[in-house]
Amino acid sequence: MLFNSFEFLVFFVVVTGLYFILPHKLRWLMLLIASCTFYMFFIPVYILILAGTIVIDYFAGIYIEKSQGKKRRFLLIISLISNIGILAFFKYYNFFIDNFNTLFNVLDWNYSLNLLKIILPIGLSFHTFQAMSYTIEVYRGNQKAEKHFGIYALYVMYYPQLVAGPIERPQNLLPQFHTAHKYNSSLVSNGLKQMLIGFFKKIVIADNLAVYVNQVYDNPTNYESVTIFVATVCFAFQIYCDFSGYSDIAIGASRIMGIELMQNFKAPYRAISISDFWARWHMSLSTWFKDYLYIPLGGNRVGFYRLCFNLFIVFVVSGFWHGASWTFIVWGALHGLFTVIEIVLNKYIKFNERSGNQNHLKLIFKRALVFYVVCFAWIFFRAENISLAIYIAKKYLLGIPSYIYNLSQSGYLWLEPLIFEKNIKEYYSEFFLLGSAILILFFINKIEYKTKFITYLDDKKFIYRLVFYHALAFLILFIGAYHSEQEFIYFQF
Repeated sequence: MLFNSFEFLVFFVVVTGLYFILPHKLRWLMLLIASCTFYMFFIPVYILILAGTIVIDYFAGIYIEKSQGKKRRFLLIISLISNIGILAFFKYYNFFIDNFNTLFNVLDWNYSLNLLKIILPIGLSFHTFQAMSYTIEVYRGNQKAEKHFGIYALYVMYYPQLVAGPIERPQNLLPQFHTAHKYNSSLVSNGLKQMLIGFFKKIVIADNLAVYVNQVYDNPTNYESVTIFVATVCFAFQIYCDFSGYSDIAIGASRIMGIELMQNFKAPYRAISISDFWARWHMSLSTWFKDYLYIPLGGNRVGFYRLCFNLFIVFVVSGFWHGASWTFIVWGALHGLFTVIEIVLNKYIKFNERSGNQNHLKLIFKRALVFYVVCFAWIFFRAENISLAIYIAKKYLLGIPSYIYNLSQSGYLWLEPLIFEKNIKEYYSEFFLLGSAILILFFINKIEYKTKFITYLDDKKFIYRLVFYHALAFLILFIGAYHSEQEFIYFQF
């Protein structure tokens, strides 16, 4: 079930209404049934995969808590292997088989392995990581094993963040399921505002930009450098608005019921360094890799070269987590490389100096540079394969020089990437409204860079709040992309 669908609107109203009508002791059951229903809207039979891992991890948690020494470690390994094994089979089996067949062909071996017709269960990587965090935290002694099977199942299946995060920790989510939440008009209002911002990001900005981005990236050889550069920048905003929009809707829907999910984005494109970018982008995943991979590898306690190596490995694994393709691995490796370069530079020129200690022009330059290299890496995230990614990357690097040259030849060519087969004059109003939407996004991000936007706006006069939220609703209604229900990009992970 897509958040941007009429079915979800009905589902949300019914589930939220039942949540406040039912007594606390029945709410977990209603939410669990609702979450299973939500997930089964995609491929119903795959609910059995989640059920299997839920049973394994539930008992693993209980017995890990009771055990000591090697037995305790063995139970954790069994739990992790069960989760990673399922993820590896459904997400990576065909990737490895295809690469083995390529290797056999290069070696001229007359042998090949058969690929399987496997459909990746939606959101498998997200609820796998959430389940793993539970058993790891129980093993470390940071979380008591959950004795209520239904509550634990709800922890894994909770519908707002089930298929695309945030990836929650048991310490945050499990206690909230045990707490009796009363109807709170302030939380309801706050949650609805958060959802409105999420729908604005997804339907108005992400889905409209998707039309343009898809047209260019589906046939990149048909377009020149300037067009590809603009499409790549548009994809950067598309994926941000798509994913952060999902998180906003999830956080808002949950907040209405009194259950608070962790913040997942914090104005990432205002970052002044790559490390700052990853402290603000997909924060639940970044902290997951930090706590469960980077720190166990040694964290900051190791030597300089080992530190750089560990960071690079974490980013490569993160890229592979995103997708079973060499394009995602390269995307992760690029961010690992950028991070290592940044660490080296910071030893000599203080690249990561706090923003408060820098002048305005220096901040603009660093934000522009970080955004430029992040967009370059997004090429490998979005491209269909490595060869197309390399072609697009070359065109992207030529984008600004080509733009300057075209502008020097003819002053109106700055609009060329937006024309395609349309008459530009017929779409002035459309471009104006979409441009206004992006300016609103910049305003939101400017505030979110320092504080929560809704909290900031709540301190303003009523007329300002009224105008702002009505403007969002107007844009959603009149320029929202309703021609087709676009899936959220991160559903494929």
